[in-house]
Amino acid sequence: MGSRLSFSCMVLTILFMIFSSLPCQAQLSSNFYDNTCPNALSTIRSVIDTAVSREQRMAASLIRLHFHDCFVQGCDGSILLEDTASFTGERTARNNDQSVRGFEVIDDAKAQVESICPGIVSCADILAVAARDSSVAVGGPCWTVNLGRRDSTTASRTLADRDLPAFTDSLPILISKFENKDLNERDLVALSGAHTIGQARCVTFRGRIYNNASDIDPDFASTRQSQCPTDSNGDGNLAPLDLETPNTFDNNYYSNLIARRGLLESDQVLFSGGSTDSIVNEYSTDSSSFNSDFAAAMVKMGNIDPLTGSQGEIRRVCTAVN
Repeated sequence: MGSRLSFSCMVLTILFMIFSSLPCQAQLSSNFYDNTCPNALSTIRSVIDTAVSREQRMAASLIRLHFHDCFVQGCDGSILLEDTASFTGERTARNNDQSVRGFEVIDDAKAQVESICPGIVSCADILAVAARDSSVAVGGPCWTVNLGRRDSTTASRTLADRDLPAFTDSLPILISKFENKDLNERDLVALSGAHTIGQARCVTFRGRIYNNASDIDPDFASTRQSQCPTDSNGDGNLAPLDLETPNTFDNNYYSNLIARRGLLESDQVLFSGGSTDSIVNEYSTDSSSFNSDFAAAMVKMGNIDPLTGSQGEIRRVCTAVN
């Protein structure tokens, strides 16, 4: 696994340096820690590989954690902050509470990196690297991670409630929320493909599987009902987002949408007669197109409003400001 990651990312680094013209490229760089903490990335990768081998679901959780960080205040590690007397953070926001996870893995990676080069590597960068390493650990694409982010000293539940996509969002709302972060429809469909791995709580898909709507396959709905009863006692029950290959990063997610087997409303709306149908069709038949677009979208997302230079700080621990 390690050699595969090193080789593929080496190739991507060369291509990235030649072709990339993404925002923040002048501020972030793939070799940011080469001199100050040369073993940072290999240390993080070891932690992620161990965590994912222990629990395959963790790969999806860590990718999602980076996503939910970047969509609120930019990629600044704000999602990791616990509440203080001066602010209520993002962990208990509507689309995070009892949902986002993997904090202990990031804490472990941070502690190990701090032990070899204290005060150098930001929690925001660890999140970005962890997302990439998680993808690779379950057979997904690799990409070159831009580095040099710094950590925020505050967080906002209000902004999280406003900016994070919700499982009930319509296609126009999703498109708008992504456009607000300079991400286009192709980025939206590609990044949503991360739902090819991971699990969802019953409370997030109960309404869809019991509404007898035309956009859900009846047999699929019946199967999912066995995992999610109608009463609230089953709210926390977990079900895989992809029944066929729940722990493998592949393009099966898009075939599921075409078959009306998207588990969440926000999944199925990507294939519902709207402007994103053609992208779903493309990714369902061309896994290489999906993989390359997913990698590119993750790089683009990782460049959302980073703190750099003298902004923010390098936290000693990821849960609290220094």
